[in-house]
Amino acid sequence: MQEPMTTTPAMDLTPQAIDNLVEELRAYHAIYSPLFRRREQREGAAKYLHGLLLDIPRKSIEPMVLALDGAQAQAVRTLPLFISEGAWDDEALLHRHWQEVDTCLGEDDGVLTLDGSDFLKQGQRSVGVKRQYCGEVGKRANCQAGVFLGYASRQGYTLLDRRLYLPQEWVEDETYAERRRRCGVPADLPCKTKPTLGGEMSQAVHRANTLRARWVTCDEAFGRDTTLLDHIDGLGLWYCAEVPHDTQVWRPRPATAVPPWVGQGRKPTRTRVLAGEAQLAEVAQLAAALPADRWTQHTIKEGSTGPLVARFAALRVIAVREGLPGPEVWLVGRRNPLTGELKTSLCNAPVAITLATLVRLSGMRWPIETCCEDGKQYLGMGDYEVRSWRGWHHHMTLCILAHFFLVRACLRLKKKPLA
Repeated sequence: MQEPMTTTPAMDLTPQAIDNLVEELRAYHAIYSPLFRRREQREGAAKYLHGLLLDIPRKSIEPMVLALDGAQAQAVRTLPLFISEGAWDDEALLHRHWQEVDTCLGEDDGVLTLDGSDFLKQGQRSVGVKRQYCGEVGKRANCQAGVFLGYASRQGYTLLDRRLYLPQEWVEDETYAERRRRCGVPADLPCKTKPTLGGEMSQAVHRANTLRARWVTCDEAFGRDTTLLDHIDGLGLWYCAEVPHDTQVWRPRPATAVPPWVGQGRKPTRTRVLAGEAQLAEVAQLAAALPADRWTQHTIKEGSTGPLVARFAALRVIAVREGLPGPEVWLVGRRNPLTGELKTSLCNAPVAITLATLVRLSGMRWPIETCCEDGKQYLGMGDYEVRSWRGWHHHMTLCILAHFFLVRACLRLKKKPLA
């Protein structure tokens, strides 16, 4: 029987599983406390982190403070200011966090993972809120849209960074000017797509040079953006990105040239694919045309659901860039042998990469989904009631640190992965 291929171990990250949580948290907070300039900020961070780890139904600020300090607590008034308006540096905390992640989880072939996670909200006063597609409910709803960067290795997984996506009207429409001012949106902030935000986070981690990583994985919402893929390639990283079935590629590379001038009109200057060359094909069509002996069956461990059996095939194709042949990449097909469901990915790894490596990478997206699920279920990631730009990022920064606190504790206590 084929031994299941491990992607990254699933972990039991419930705060209730940690003995001596307060003592553990005090030591953990000491890593980051020097990055807060004022005593009040250090105390606020410690209290907020502790609150996120409490076993209470809802982790907005007031329930957390009441559970920690009682009904007369002054922090009911001061902690909201610490989150919404506090002038402390998220980036310094996150950069320190990446160093800690490398110490606990880092591997030379570590994987950066990109995904979106949305947050249902009522009303129109929260920064970036809009009726838009919400992954949390699988349909359009009033929500805020976040973009997250995670990390996964053979040791475990955690979150690294976060960005709030602002719909175009939030950035450019004059009717939103008062909302932008009220929420503290930076005046010079340009409109950025979710893939652009993902690329910025990947670049920040790569340039910090404190966390080892070789790969970037993402779903088709990011993988269809060729600018993002080329950006990742330009960083010297290898991507394994899911793409839609109708993504077009060439096989083999077609010849191109500037068409000859026929003596009339302007002389051609733009390179074109020559007539009679191979036509573009959709990736799903190429996968369907592969003979049965090109597909091999593999068993991989994905999350806590147990081994998953799938059939895999890979072939070299030519990606499209602005209608012309682009880089040579791997097309990786993954098919469920029971349902026939097909997933297609493009990967810029070298020709010498093994199929086994591509199989493993195809199963490395689940950790970031699990991180966001755990964050919402156990750490109050979606329970915030702050409305400001600064407040949203402050809250998510501390949720990221709270998640990694649980990861560190599990590793230190040698918690066994779930079967």
